[in-house]
Amino acid sequence: MSNPTFFVQECPVCGRRLLVRVEYLGRRVTCPHCQGSLTATDPATMRCDCTVTGNALLRRADELLETVSHRRLLPR
Repeated sequence: MSNPTFFVQECPVCGRRLLVRVEYLGRRVTCPHCQGSLTATDPATMRCDCTVTGNALLRRADELLETVSHRRLLPR
């Protein structure tokens, strides 16, 4: 008897991390915690253009740092 192989996927409804059997890839599954429905997909094989998100985050961080710098220069 072989051990099943699992991957971790987050439930889009409750946010819990689920162990999903590899055999269920591409199938609709139900979260045992909240009964939410999701399609089993391996996040390691999903493509993501993280540069767009990363650049937006860096710009926002720069804006926040600039705000803090200006506040330090204001007299109290």
